[in-house]
Amino acid sequence: MAILVLCRGNCGLSKGITRYLLSMAAADLMVLIFEVILYEIKDGYFPYSFLNYTPVCSLNLTLLFASLDCSVWLTVMFTFDRFVAIRCQTLRTRYCNEKTANVVVPMVSFASILQNVPIYFIYERREMINDLPWSCFVKPSFYTLPIWVAYLWLDTILTPLMPFLLIIILNALTIRHIVLSNRARCGLRRGKDVGGERDPEIVNRRKSITLLLSISGSFVLLWMVTFVCFISVHFIDNQFLESNYKDPFTIAEQSGYMLRCLSSCTNTFIYAVSQSKFRKELRKIILRPLELLGVAIRA
Repeated sequence: MAILVLCRGNCGLSKGITRYLLSMAAADLMVLIFEVILYEIKDGYFPYSFLNYTPVCSLNLTLLFASLDCSVWLTVMFTFDRFVAIRCQTLRTRYCNEKTANVVVPMVSFASILQNVPIYFIYERREMINDLPWSCFVKPSFYTLPIWVAYLWLDTILTPLMPFLLIIILNALTIRHIVLSNRARCGLRRGKDVGGERDPEIVNRRKSITLLLSISGSFVLLWMVTFVCFISVHFIDNQFLESNYKDPFTIAEQSGYMLRCLSSCTNTFIYAVSQSKFRKELRKIILRPLELLGVAIRA
């Protein structure tokens, strides 16, 4: 529904912002498909399907992590775009436009896929069933071989360590700039007769910061557990995807995956809460079939 609403282009957002939000919604949808449907739900409803063959399982996990990285880094680039638009006035017209977004989004998508190609080779079969390799299990050598240890460190730095730091720093600088600008603007307008009207510039800034903080703040909170698990693997003798669900680390890891999936579901609700025009367009799409049905009945 979010993709449909954003594709209509009637939400009062610039084409550049719409492109970022549309790409983020598509990446989140891919996360839900590869992780929730093809990885999590399949074990409960289709335990012996072809999706459990080791090559297919490895491919699905590779696409899963690629879609996750794409979603994360698109959130970072959206945050950076808003930072430039609000703080860097000289660069704003050249960077914050649809042309730049059309370049950034494919680059982020390609880089996310390229980063996760090695993921396909870190899994091995968990067991053999009818002479077929079955399920996926992280190779023990992944935690010992220097090349895999280096890759794990690099992957952890790229996602989620660097996005966490970038989002927090960019948001802090953006908020500071908006607060200072609003104080200066209010000081200039204090001596003028404004007839009790609200300053439209300050209102627009508040709407921008609400959308920005809602999306990036939600990301930071819901990825926090996964972030801690990724960091702890480097310093504690723990491994990913263990089957011992009584182990505290495994419980924390699985809880982090659940919250990570929830992070891919929240953006639509954030749009609905913070953007009145998005709510209006969403209402139109939902009510349109009912209107057509009423016309058909009356006819």
